[in-house]
Parts: sequence; C-alpha cells; structure tokens
Amino acid sequence: MQVRQAANVLEIFEFFARRRSPATLTEISDELGWPRSSTFNLITTLSDKGYLYEPRTRGGFYPSPRWLNVAQMVSNAEPLPEFIALMANEVADETGETTAIGAPAGTSAIFIHVVESAASIRYFASVGHRLPIHGSSTGRAILAQYTVAERQSIYRKIKFEKFSPSTPMSIEAVEAELRAAAERGYHFSNGDFSPDLVGVALPLPLNHRRVSIVVAGPEFRCLSRQQEIASILKRAIARFRRELDEQGDA
Repeated sequence: MQVRQAANVLEIFEFFARRRSPATLTEISDELGWPRSSTFNLITTLSDKGYLYEPRTRGGFYPSPRWLNVAQMVSNAEPLPEFIALMANEVADETGETTAIGAPAGTSAIFIHVVESAASIRYFASVGHRLPIHGSSTGRAILAQYTVAERQSIYRKIKFEKFSPSTPMSIEAVEAELRAAAERGYHFSNGDFSPDLVGVALPLPLNHRRVSIVVAGPEFRCLSRQQEIASILKRAIARFRRELDEQGDA
C-alpha cells in the first residue's frame, strides 16, 4: 500500500528529472493531474524545507542542490563498491546484454546499478526498477541467500500475482525454483515477469548485503545462450573473488 503524500514527493522529483527546467505551480498541477490546492501545499512545504527554489521571480520552481547533497550523504554511507560496477561492465561487454545488480526491497528486488546493452533490441532498465522477488531470476538469486525461516517471513507478505504462465504462484513453486537453480548452477527466468525476456542471475554476497547480478535480454537472443551467460557470470565472480571475500569479512 502506498502512502500518497510520500509518493507525491517522489513524483515531483521524477517530474523535474524528466522536464529539466523550472515549472510553475499550474504546470506541475496539470502535468501530474493533482488539485491546485494539494499541489500548492506540497510545493510550499518543499520550498520551506529548502528542496525547491525559484531560479527567477515568477519563473517557476526547480529542485535545489539540497536534493543532491542529501542523496550523496546517504549513498556515501553505504556505497556500492567500485569493483561491483567494474564487474557489471565487463559482463555487459562480454555478453552484449543488459547487466544489473539487484538488491532486496521488501517483496521486490530493485536494481541499484545497471549497464544497458548497446543493441537496438534490448532490455530497457534503469536504477530503481522493481521486480517481484519471487517472480524473477534477479529476485530468486537474492532469496537463495536467506535462511528458510527468513524466506518464509517474506513469502507471507507476497501477493502471488500471475504475470505470465511461468510465474511461480505459491511458496512451494518458488522453493522448487530455488532447488532447480541450485542443481542447475544459476537462476533462470523466461518471461516470468516480463514477456519474452530471459534472465540469468547469480547470488553476489556482499558484506552484510544480499545482492545478485543478472544478465537479461530478449528471448530470441538469450534463451539458447543461458548456459554461456551463466558461465560468463561465474568467471566474472571468480575474477573478483578476492574483493568479494574481503567485503564479506569486513
């Protein structure tokens, strides 16, 4: 369940990220479909807190540098190690497909780093993209790192929604997928969440964080390459094993 006020603050930020120029209260209200009174209250609050300012008198509002300062402080407190980004870049170069690092977010997996493929037909993804933790190779590679009791706690919160014919629709089905992945040596999805999209993922234990690395691309190009892609991922993890071990011991 979303908290509307919190969602509106994020929508304001995303609105300006798309627009990249100041906007008046009327423009914000019309673009987002909000009542003028609600828009006024939110804009006034964000301005009073220093998150919005008016670059020119009556020229509209725009985010202040405070957004960036706060985001940098948060990011610097829990940074993604540089070698993880380097690993993702190398995998993307070798596979030619979109490569991402996934992390848990409740009953979802969320991308915290993305290297998008240069191919004209590719998996379009960005940082912040969410996937069902049970219905994606990214998410299941994270689930595999939890204890059975921890997984059961997550399962109780999942609303099992049928995104496609291959989406696991019960706790037993998800656990069966995890057992199959352990035997196979990698986590795999074929349209479980997004039609015609193949994902190959592996767990990526990182200090106290449980993350995964996934390669995803169109079915016509990746289905027959799943074992090859898994091998590329395994080799990449092996190359960076020392850094991973050091992070795990930290």
